[in-house]
Amino acid sequence: MTLDLCHAGLRAAARLLSNCLTAWQRPARRACWTAAIAAAVAAAVAPALALAAPVAHGQVPLRIIAINDLHGHLEPGDNAVGVPHPQEPGRTVPLRSGGVAHLATRVRALRAEVPHSVFISAGDLVGASPLTSALFRDEPTIEAMNALGLDLNAVGNHEFDHGVAELQRLVAGGCARAPRGAAATCGHPNGQYLGARFPFLAANVANADGRPLFAPALVREFDGVRVGFIGAVTRVTPGIVRPEGIRGWRFEREAAAVNRAARALRAQGVRAIVAVIHEGGEADGGFNACDRPRGAIFDIERELDPAVDMVFSAHTHRAYNCRIDGRLVIQGASFGRLVSVVDVELDRASGEVRRERVRAVNLPVPNGLDAELDAAVRTAYPVLPPDPGIARLVAHYRDRAASLADRGVGRIAASFTRRSEGGGDHAAGRLIADAQLAATRSNGAQIALTNPGGVRSDLLARPPDGHVSYGDLFGMQPFGNALVTLTLTGAQFRALLESQWSRTNPDRVRFLQPSAGLTYTWHGSRPHGQRIDPESMRLHGSRIAPEDRLRVTVNDFLATGGDGFAILRDATERVGGPLDIEALASYVSERSAAAPLAPDRRPRIERAD
Repeated sequence: MTLDLCHAGLRAAARLLSNCLTAWQRPARRACWTAAIAAAVAAAVAPALALAAPVAHGQVPLRIIAINDLHGHLEPGDNAVGVPHPQEPGRTVPLRSGGVAHLATRVRALRAEVPHSVFISAGDLVGASPLTSALFRDEPTIEAMNALGLDLNAVGNHEFDHGVAELQRLVAGGCARAPRGAAATCGHPNGQYLGARFPFLAANVANADGRPLFAPALVREFDGVRVGFIGAVTRVTPGIVRPEGIRGWRFEREAAAVNRAARALRAQGVRAIVAVIHEGGEADGGFNACDRPRGAIFDIERELDPAVDMVFSAHTHRAYNCRIDGRLVIQGASFGRLVSVVDVELDRASGEVRRERVRAVNLPVPNGLDAELDAAVRTAYPVLPPDPGIARLVAHYRDRAASLADRGVGRIAASFTRRSEGGGDHAAGRLIADAQLAATRSNGAQIALTNPGGVRSDLLARPPDGHVSYGDLFGMQPFGNALVTLTLTGAQFRALLESQWSRTNPDRVRFLQPSAGLTYTWHGSRPHGQRIDPESMRLHGSRIAPEDRLRVTVNDFLATGGDGFAILRDATERVGGPLDIEALASYVSERSAAAPLAPDRRPRIERAD
């Protein structure tokens, strides 16, 4: 199927594809797509938007199909992606997308269109997962990817959530031995867990002796032409996972590691090189646009060896389709809502990628759960029926988890969202911090703080009565972290709050979500290390003095210096507490026993300027 080049005057090929996608949906410009495209999208199981143009003699076509940041989202859930309305230019509508059974149908159809294809993941395949996967230590997600035919996964930071040893087990197979809360292992119908049938790649992770954790690259051959795939993970991983879980392992700068691997591939005669990097950025426009690209991945791209032909990115859960000086940089959002599809031509004589012929598009994975969609949208984005085999696997784990996931915990009067009111805290974070304080008062806790990255979803008030299940709460707190109550001086506490701002990246701020009773004010215009107004630091109205001794509860990820809060390593008088999810479930249950629990709308953090 041929992509009409009537939009070739646009600034970038990614923008061309985005506009051609829109044009395909507008009757006045339907000529932009061939009749074969129109026929394909009319059938639910047909390939979505085939990109491959006729291939010239001496060229080998290859389709690369990619996902990123799946995070164990086996079921569709409430996931959606904004798509252009087919009849109303400028209007975007939410389209329910995702679910691995629907993803399987999309991937298999895309693979059936072409003689050569490869299906890859750019990391965070697992970790911070919904209960159906997390309750079984993310083994179900690996099994689903085995069934789907995943060819490789570039390791992401969340693969390290439970440490290197657990990651190695997840890859190699075998039942877990160490207990982890309510989590089970080897939950497959055959009672076994056989591990991943695809390699994990990590060019920039090695121990002190230089031994790599995983292979840096994978070489595949397509009709006599070899293609190298290099994997790397964000170098900031040590600051966003438990330090003890990765002790002894180094995380090198991404570009340096990828370039070294690229040189090794070139020395082997490999001329087509694909970088799969678990780091990202963002760009404005739709999911196939690239206005104002910015962020770490674009800084990395500028450092990459010219031999690297394209970059599949991840980590930021954004969607963009960029050409940077002729090199593709693409990301497909998260949770299996989009797949990135890149068609390339490999020159049989030289083994090189013909970059001017690379075509790329991000495609949604419509699952048909939008009862309110109008007919025009349904026609433009036909539903992908679930793959029966994958659906059975997911149903097996869903049914096994249902007794816990569906257990009623309480009721809420309105949604607890992660939308900040301006100072930095939000209703979802305040709820979790309050629950952790209540659960550890017996350990002397006066304050509780939780990291914003640990609050993974909003808690939605569903009709008719705001019923909340254990699965809902698990979606907010999926890590299974244990609580730790420790002692800080008032001076240390202020230093902790000052470290919410990164010294090396001024735009990065991680507001610790505070429990009730703690309030303070900060000034954005002040220098690093002086943003907190010391006179404003109050606990139940009383000023926190430098010499005060404070009992503070955090999760064990933070307690060991995670997320860059290294000062917590210096805290004393540590006492362990319950798991964060159990603290939250108990709190919601107790506080909603008489009436639905309402969000606390009052900000506890104030920005002065």
